[in-house]
Amino acid sequence: MKRLLGGVIAAALMLGGVVSTTTPAVAAQATAPVLSPTPYMGWNTYYGLGGDFTEDTIKSVADSLVSRGLAKAGYDIVWLDGGWQADQSRSAAGDLVPNPAKFPNGLKPLVDYIHSKGLKAGIYTDAGPYIPGKCGLGSGGYYQHDADTFAAWGFDAVKVDYLCGIAANLDPKTVYTEFAQALRNNSSHRPMIFNLCNPVTSPDWGNYPESQQSINSWSYAPGIAQSWRTYTDVGFQGDIKFKDVLRNYDANARHPEVVKPGAFGDPDYLAPELGMTDEEFRTQLTLWAVAAAPLVVGSDVRKLSATTVGMLTDPDVIAINQDKAAVQAVRVGAAGATETWVKRLADGSRAVVLLNRGDSAKTLTTTASAVGLQGSRFTLKNAWTNKVTESGGVISAAVPAHGTALFRVEPARGVPGVPHVTAGIPQVTKVGTDAQPEDAAPVVAGGDELTVQVNVRNDGVLPVLQPTVTVAGGNGWTVKPLSKAPAILAGGQQANFTFTVKLPAGATPGTAGITAQTAYQTVLYGVQKQTTALSSIVIAPAPPSGTVPLSHHDWITATSGWMSPTIDESVGGGNPIKLTGTTYPTGIGVASPSLIRYYLGKSCSRLTGVAGIDDVVSNVDTAGGTSTFQVVGDGKVLFDSGTVDRFTPKQFDVDLTGVRVLDLVVGDAGDGGYNDRADWAAPTATC
Repeated sequence: MKRLLGGVIAAALMLGGVVSTTTPAVAAQATAPVLSPTPYMGWNTYYGLGGDFTEDTIKSVADSLVSRGLAKAGYDIVWLDGGWQADQSRSAAGDLVPNPAKFPNGLKPLVDYIHSKGLKAGIYTDAGPYIPGKCGLGSGGYYQHDADTFAAWGFDAVKVDYLCGIAANLDPKTVYTEFAQALRNNSSHRPMIFNLCNPVTSPDWGNYPESQQSINSWSYAPGIAQSWRTYTDVGFQGDIKFKDVLRNYDANARHPEVVKPGAFGDPDYLAPELGMTDEEFRTQLTLWAVAAAPLVVGSDVRKLSATTVGMLTDPDVIAINQDKAAVQAVRVGAAGATETWVKRLADGSRAVVLLNRGDSAKTLTTTASAVGLQGSRFTLKNAWTNKVTESGGVISAAVPAHGTALFRVEPARGVPGVPHVTAGIPQVTKVGTDAQPEDAAPVVAGGDELTVQVNVRNDGVLPVLQPTVTVAGGNGWTVKPLSKAPAILAGGQQANFTFTVKLPAGATPGTAGITAQTAYQTVLYGVQKQTTALSSIVIAPAPPSGTVPLSHHDWITATSGWMSPTIDESVGGGNPIKLTGTTYPTGIGVASPSLIRYYLGKSCSRLTGVAGIDDVVSNVDTAGGTSTFQVVGDGKVLFDSGTVDRFTPKQFDVDLTGVRVLDLVVGDAGDGGYNDRADWAAPTATC
């Protein structure tokens, strides 16, 4: 699939006479059979392989699913996405044709091989009629014929896209209901999972009526399908961003009331090692688990690290996803940078997620009563670490940036357990005398002295004795404790441990961390120890010198809504930076939302330039192309453009006196990121 079809789809909607190749809307059908009472699991070709796969590739992946323990953990569907079909995808007789170069033996022998491994097989098509040049494959006009074909080949699951469907301006409820009926009535009487995959959204795709978008699928899909896509693609082939994972999770969370055994919202595939850090992927897997979402891996499982395979096969996390109550998690409390999500489990316990969307580590808390439990003592099992502790009612965890904590919580019984103590992740509160901005990764330089704080809280029933914290940094870093440890930390109390940490003058630019070792004596369980680490400290390169194009200086971090930031070209590359007819030799091209961060070290006095929407947007579509631009110094907004469209670039001239860390921020102006190709043109720093 392609998330941003822009003018291609707009043109397709204007195709004369292409309205529908199916019969009028059918009457209400029987409820979809419960083919998978808990969320199905498996692997799909799309994000890791794209359309580049063959019979041998698929066999190799099937072998790997078995040999690496993924199949035993439940990942048992081998799913072919688009790319299996021949260039001429349908014969003169109306039969679907596999690509003969990729599948010289056809698909039936391949499916038989997959089944011989104890696995299931899935295949892909589209709800619309095949329109050459607009989509790769379509079943419009052939629903029953194709359903019979898939069943005869032995497939166990069918993913039905909507690219041809939207190109032909079809009604998704009508055509998907017809397709569902065809699958149920296949001539082989073969049960096949139906993944209804309408990815169309506005404004990500353009302007479409809600009835044609994925956000409407919840209103009809639970009665006809085993799963339904709830938003657009979670990313691009080989490129998945954490912010898009959160976007898709939030969209998926809108209608938990319709999820039930055999019918699940689908926020798209799991995407390890395709752009996210291990921590970010652990968060995706955690959120998908509590959402009762299908767990389908989009990466090439043959290449995944042992660490990733360990995450994917974690039995406690999978058990929460596969819980037979099939309940989708809901948020407790307000939305924000930190959140609590809770999933009711079949045995009455709760799966509780403490989610940190932000860019700095936090200690997050909720309570047992807030997640629907009664009592005075509670057992907390950390699903990722397997550590079991007891709390008097507070559920707390030190959560890294972009991370989660996942607990299984239930009332405690018997002898009091190990007290639930949360040892905080080290926090940089000051760099020199400057306060560290909230929710930002620390940026430091050689010779800087940091103030570091570690918070330790006891949420258990029993006290803990003699809590101590020691801190260590990189090579040559010196640490000095500033606080005295208490003798006892009673239940409900906390203590702060403060240190100064000084970097050597010659500290090498890159990423560094600070590790804290926390130890304490318990009444019944001896000495307990915890290790926490802040791993996101940035040791900055030297600041700019002279009057220079800022785009030619090394940034600390750079993000773009889609693709990657480009230097001296509009986003995507290949075009110079051009605003309302004026070409600029230097600059940065991004898509919204975006953040570009530089270290200035208080050495610069001025930044000038022009913020605008690149002229190339007019080559793409007449829609979209609005953004906001901000220049932010140490967390303070120094320039705010307001909404900028393709006709109104804004000049900026900003005083940078005293600024250590500079952020160039682009937003979507509230209308989504469709066609937002934003430029920081001729950004010139005086230093």
